[in-house]
Amino acid sequence: MILAGFAASTGRMSLLAAYARALYELAKPIEETTSEFIDTNVQVRIRRKDSLTRDEEPLRLRAVLYEPALRYAVGGPDVMREQYDEIARLASLPNVSVQVLPQTLKGYLSVHDFTVLHLDDGMPTSVQVDNAWSATSVSDKPREVGRFTRKFNALTASALPPEDTPAFLQELTREIIK
Repeated sequence: MILAGFAASTGRMSLLAAYARALYELAKPIEETTSEFIDTNVQVRIRRKDSLTRDEEPLRLRAVLYEPALRYAVGGPDVMREQYDEIARLASLPNVSVQVLPQTLKGYLSVHDFTVLHLDDGMPTSVQVDNAWSATSVSDKPREVGRFTRKFNALTASALPPEDTPAFLQELTREIIK
């Protein structure tokens, strides 16, 4: 399975339990979620990340992260430093490609976070889009999959190359230490 996605917000970037928990805790009074909901969803995010590092058939991931999403401080400087380190570590894996879409770069910018899912076992390629009211839409219609594939290709063309991601994350780490 291959996931190709874009994150303009912080939600899709939750790679560490501390980061995911801090993100959910921020939204708890607004979303009226329970501690049990948070615990369950943090575990789901960690299992999803683990699928990138498993020995047999690890998930393949191509991600574009929008710079403001990376700069949004969640859980304090230590949590952010760990999050940046984890993104860089995962980006070094042969099955993972992470690009940063700088805020100052000219080019295409998607309004919504989305993921194009290239599924195995004869399943159709699908697209999942996060939209208003914390709703998620999923479609396997070829027209929609094609449209979001073109969006993803435009984003990757506008973003920094994957080999620049570690240096970009190191710079963000230096900024939060100041």
